[in-house]
Order: sequence, then C-alpha cells, then structure tokens
Amino acid sequence: MKAFITDKYGKNEVLRAAELPEPELRDNEVLVEVHAASVNVLDVKIKNGEFKRILPYRTPFVLGHDVAGVVVRVGADVHQFKPGDEVYARLDDFRIGGFAEYAAIKESSLALKPKNTTMVEAASIPLVGLTAWQALVEQANLKRGQKVFIQAGSGGVGTFAIQLAKHLGAQVATTTSTANSAWVKALGADVVVDYKQADFASVLSGYDVALNSQDGKTLEKTLSTLKNGGQVISISGPPDVDFAKSIKAPWIVQQIMRLLSAGVRSKAGKRDIGYSFLFMKASGSQLGQITKLVESGVIRPIVDKVFSFAQTNDAMRYVESGRAKGKVVIKIK
Repeated sequence: MKAFITDKYGKNEVLRAAELPEPELRDNEVLVEVHAASVNVLDVKIKNGEFKRILPYRTPFVLGHDVAGVVVRVGADVHQFKPGDEVYARLDDFRIGGFAEYAAIKESSLALKPKNTTMVEAASIPLVGLTAWQALVEQANLKRGQKVFIQAGSGGVGTFAIQLAKHLGAQVATTTSTANSAWVKALGADVVVDYKQADFASVLSGYDVALNSQDGKTLEKTLSTLKNGGQVISISGPPDVDFAKSIKAPWIVQQIMRLLSAGVRSKAGKRDIGYSFLFMKASGSQLGQITKLVESGVIRPIVDKVFSFAQTNDAMRYVESGRAKGKVVIKIK
C-alpha cells in the first residue's frame, strides 16, 4: 500500500512517500480502506517532535489520526462491523497511520460514518469532534444557560465546539479575525471578539467554562474571563499530573508535568478556578453520539481545503501555517 512515512522528527522534515505492507490486523481490529484522512495540528506537532515526551513514537512511522473509509476485513473478535460498512474513526495513540491506503483500527474506536456526509466531510470530524465532546460534555458538563469561551472559533476544534455548545444551550463567546467574524456568528457564536481590534481579556468576564487552544500567555489571560468557581480546559498544554497519571507516565515524567503546570494551576487556584489539560482519546461510542448530531443537522462539518494524496506534505504545511478555516483533508481514494 502507498503511505507517507515520518523518518525523522523535526520542523524542517517532510514526510516520505513509500510502499508498505498492509497493517497487520489484530483480533479486535477492523481493516479499513482509507478514502480520506484529515490533517490535525497534532500531526504537525508530533512530526516536529513537540510531543515526544507524551507520545514517544519510534521512527519510522506513519502519521494520521483521522480517517473515513470502507471496511475490508474484520478481526476474529469483531462483531459490530462487517466488510462494506462505511466508517470513520480517530485512530488510537500508538496505533495511528491514517496517511496510508489502509489502516487497522480498534473496533471500540470505530463508528459508522454519518449517512449525510461525504468521505471527505466524515474524515474531518473525529479528532475535533471528540475533543469538543470530551471537553464540553464529559469534562465541563456544560449546562443550558452557562457561558463558555471557545478560543479560535474559525479553527477545526473551534468550529465544532461552537456548534456543540449551542446545541447544549450555552452562551458562546469566541475569538477570530475580522474576515471570519460574521462566519463564526453564523455557526452560533453569541459574542465574537476580533483579536485584531480588541483584547478578549478586556471584553469577556463572568464565564463558567473556557476552552483554551492557544499559548501559555493566552491561557493566563483566559483566567480573567472566568468567574470564581469556573474552569479552564486546555488542549494545548501545559499537561498536568492528572494527565500524566492517566497515561501511566513514569514518575519522573509526572513530576515534570507537575512543574510545567504549576504556574497556571497556582494562578487558577487563587481564584478558585479549576485547571485541567485534555488530550482527547479515541472513542467509537462517543463518535456514535456525534454521528446522530451530524445526521440530524445540529452540527455540520467544516472543510476548508482538500488535497490529493500526493500533496500530503502541502496539506501539513497549510495546517502548520495556521490559516485553515475549519479542517484540512487529504483525499486518498
């Protein structure tokens, strides 16, 4: 099968096109012919080596976390899927490999793709959809009438999280550029702060929940937007010790993560604000819930650009540029 391989970590490194054998199928896995795969900031950060402490992949390996395609074969212990099913998934950590013609995916991480989406649209959903779900539904337990601040409303996570938060009945604030302000309002944002014209910290206050996807300086400013007793969930770090324990990191790594998050946890604690780091996990059952929302029209996938399989490195560069409005997808078949 054709695939794109990460040979070396590094910002200036590119993925190498290669021929590989199909992935070996385990008893609890499904072999999927990949029709489309989306590119996430996580893919770029892993390639650049920024996540080596959390996800120490041994090179060479195939990147790619999000896929949509058709089931080809199933393992001996698989009962929910059969050949011919149209499916999508966020691949499990240490079992990634979406930038290839075939992927082996755990049954528990797989879901039937929404019937009203193309393969390209379906591939755009898993990582950002699960991130928004695990942040707002599972972790924040967002309730009707609460106020939530979702940063970077025109990005992949932002576009999905705004729609999900509105479905949950929350009042939504976000940040974006002048050009995208009307667009994110159409997605459901109630308050839009044009970051080129104003500082969100001087505009927003009294929020129950904030979803941080930016740098450390922005994270600290975000604390001022929350009311006492509020909570900030960060998907961009710094990782905390609870996360380190959840991935069963060695004791020394737990202490490093404790130190990395000490500053923001201290500042949050002084205002009785909860801080947590979210590194989303693959979940077929949660994707099934998301499928219902997409099929009912509550949430629509937002795709910015589609690249051919041969243009995989171009797709990576475009995501790294930060200009994407929604998701970037590679059409493989």
